[in-house]
Amino acid sequence: MLYLLLTIVLNAYLLVAFKAFERFKVDNLQVIVANYWICVITGSIFIGHFPIGAASFAQPWIIWAAVMGAAFISIFNLIAYCTKIDGVTTTTIANKLSMAIPVAFAIWLYGDSMSVGKGLGILLAIPAVYLSSKTKDKQGKKQNLALAALLFVASGLLDTMVNYIAHEYFSTGDSVADEQGQSVYLVHAFSSAAIIGSVIVGYLLLTRKRTFAWKNMVAGIMLGIPNFFSIYFLVRLLQTGFLPGSAAIPINNMGIVLLASLTAILFFGEKAGTARIIGMLLSLAAILLIMLSDLHVFAS
Repeated sequence: MLYLLLTIVLNAYLLVAFKAFERFKVDNLQVIVANYWICVITGSIFIGHFPIGAASFAQPWIIWAAVMGAAFISIFNLIAYCTKIDGVTTTTIANKLSMAIPVAFAIWLYGDSMSVGKGLGILLAIPAVYLSSKTKDKQGKKQNLALAALLFVASGLLDTMVNYIAHEYFSTGDSVADEQGQSVYLVHAFSSAAIIGSVIVGYLLLTRKRTFAWKNMVAGIMLGIPNFFSIYFLVRLLQTGFLPGSAAIPINNMGIVLLASLTAILFFGEKAGTARIIGMLLSLAAILLIMLSDLHVFAS
């Protein structure tokens, strides 16, 4: 339960932080790259040593770490952009309703139970994203919908990857070894994201398309430490078996939607039209249906 609560709070913080950074006119790309280097440093301190070396290439998960790193930086940039043009609430819903994808894969790959509730929840996810992304601006509606759909698919595939890696590489039954191995893996994944991002930022700085600013580094630090632990606690949640992946991911995402949306309303004055309100209600209904279908887990 502790891992669940921590990942909800930290992920909601990350989404809201991007909205707060708008006031300081930071360069989101520089912030995100700095954030990943901070993740590498945080992870290494947490482990007690820098785990990357020649032996890294012999690890069975090294390709997955490289792919996940590329996914991290791509999706993080997409979230930052979507938050800027669509707000915290819509971005959170599109990002977290993507749980329909890992739920489907968990049922297929790991034999998680499929119930009427889960089926209805997955079906409701699509109209929920559509309605929550609608705006009064007719010219921008198609672009906003496309971005929400892209974020939906990309986030869903990333969650599926996290669930797969937790099951395949860090569920050996040795809790100490699994926890250590998981931390080492995450440092490699974040290093991949940091290197890819640094190459892009380096090119933009050299060609004078971007300018360096220390405030971007400060914002990166504010993101990096909670970002490392947001992924760490999610993997721990999936690896411990407290809940099956088809239940853990939806419950986690529902908490993030609620907390991030409430924060946006209280501190950023975000408002929603009728369509978006309906989309929010459908999103909560979708996640609740999937959560309640696994309610028996709590009684076991």
